[in-house]
Amino acid sequence: MTERANAPAADAGSDAAPVGAVRVLPHTWQEARDRAWDAAAPLPAHTVPLASAMGRILAADVHARHAMPHYASSAMDGWAVAGSPPWILAAAGDRLTPGQAVPIVTGELIPTGAKSVLRSESGELSTDDDGLPVLVRGEGARPGEPRNGQHIRIAGQEAAAGESLIKAGTTLNPAHIALAALGGLDELQVLGKPAVKIVLTGDEVVSQGIPDPGFVRDAFSPQLGAVVGMLGGSVVGLQRAGDTLASMLDALADDEDDPADVVITTGATGNSSADFLREAITAMGGTLHIANIAMRPGHPTLLAELPDGRFILGLPGNPLAAMVGLMVLGAPLLAGLGSLPRPAAVEVPCGSPIKEYHGPTRLMPYRLVYGLASPCSFTDSAMMRGLAAADGVMAVPPHGAKMGEVLPALVLPWK
Repeated sequence: MTERANAPAADAGSDAAPVGAVRVLPHTWQEARDRAWDAAAPLPAHTVPLASAMGRILAADVHARHAMPHYASSAMDGWAVAGSPPWILAAAGDRLTPGQAVPIVTGELIPTGAKSVLRSESGELSTDDDGLPVLVRGEGARPGEPRNGQHIRIAGQEAAAGESLIKAGTTLNPAHIALAALGGLDELQVLGKPAVKIVLTGDEVVSQGIPDPGFVRDAFSPQLGAVVGMLGGSVVGLQRAGDTLASMLDALADDEDDPADVVITTGATGNSSADFLREAITAMGGTLHIANIAMRPGHPTLLAELPDGRFILGLPGNPLAAMVGLMVLGAPLLAGLGSLPRPAAVEVPCGSPIKEYHGPTRLMPYRLVYGLASPCSFTDSAMMRGLAAADGVMAVPPHGAKMGEVLPALVLPWK
């Protein structure tokens, strides 16, 4: 695990508490998002090889370690020439004097004394009056070709040694990586990116095929890692935990080979006889930042921190509830650790009247229809059909909403 800078700790002024000391009233979903963001101090910058820098945020300006290019080279296949034609062919490695030429290929070092390059399609070999081989302009040559310096890439043409190539804060793309390589760099300093281990729970979960009655299909392992990547994390491991305390403790243990900054669990966040996450966090000396959230679905979503600085993001076992919990807590947590901008909620006008609900705020998947947010169907906590058709998730207060009423909403990571 990468040590986090200024890792937050529980103190007398914080409502973070040991697992046993649960806050009486659950956090609202807005409070939960704020707490997750506040808990996540940015991970320190570190160096990575060029091949691992794609998509990372540059932590320090990149400067050319040498002139680019660092030697004068040919931009064409043909002949390096000095003076005017006809040119006598010189031996490779000789210093050219006016009236001499030597074959050259693209990228090859310009020989001493050469003033330009004649393209292969612009020259042809002939003989002089004495029958000796010479190079002359061919029929394809343009008038005056080659001009002095033509088709020569001079040293430092792209950048001088020490010149700034890429500014800090840039999200690195393939061209940046190539530019850094051409500048003589083998590695780059990048901002920290949270390493995430995923722990899947549930003895009743099957990973393929059609489950028998009493069993359910794994909806997390095929997609959760990709969503974590969209939110700024990098998955370094995936493990299944059985419905026992020992198995949960083993899954939450730090992995020296693939250390993680965040462990995301699915299921086991409740208080049934098969749920051991909270008990495991207590046994490991963990501190709860968020014990539960006043929202449906996703009420039992939790955020804890272990003594070694790792975060545990506990998502419910139902697929829609887990995705809502991930958007509410996972998005700000991973963004904060990765020095990304704080995820913002948007506002949408409600597309139809929504009745009062005797319970907490509802996070409802919606579709935009003519600019209005219309609630999706099939949005039970165990369903994914509604979310698959959704443009976002809107927060509907317990008293419901009128048509046209503006509601806060979260944008889906894949939209």
